[in-house]
Amino acid sequence: MSALFEHSPWIEARANARPSSGDRWADLMAVVHSASSEEQMALIRAHPELAGKAAIDKTLTEASAAEQASAGLDRLTPQEYVRFHDLNAAYQDRFDFPFIICVRLTDKAGILAAMEQRLRHDRDAEIATAIEQIGEIVRLRLKDMAA
Repeated sequence: MSALFEHSPWIEARANARPSSGDRWADLMAVVHSASSEEQMALIRAHPELAGKAAIDKTLTEASAAEQASAGLDRLTPQEYVRFHDLNAAYQDRFDFPFIICVRLTDKAGILAAMEQRLRHDRDAEIATAIEQIGEIVRLRLKDMAA
């Protein structure tokens, strides 16, 4: 199986077990949306912290490493690194899961602005946003696979 979803092969397995609608992305996202809240939280928590420990110790998945590099997160200044670290910690403390954004659709400044803005959301809004962003990540990964 491919690595469309971070450390969550159950999504593709469930989609494969269902009749196809002809739209792979829609089929996959239907599985995500029909999953239990516990499964959705496990999916969200399977994502790495942006510019975090996994990026430093090289334990990111290949796809995540490439995506974070595309947004310049592998080339942070010491000040940017501190800012990401502080915002990641604040976000994790507030919501109890990592901040998720489709980094391929933005840049460092956009990510930092989104982190600051989304810290004001309530937890339910952030869960919905995280799932939406995971959907965007998967949409782009599927597009890459088709190319």
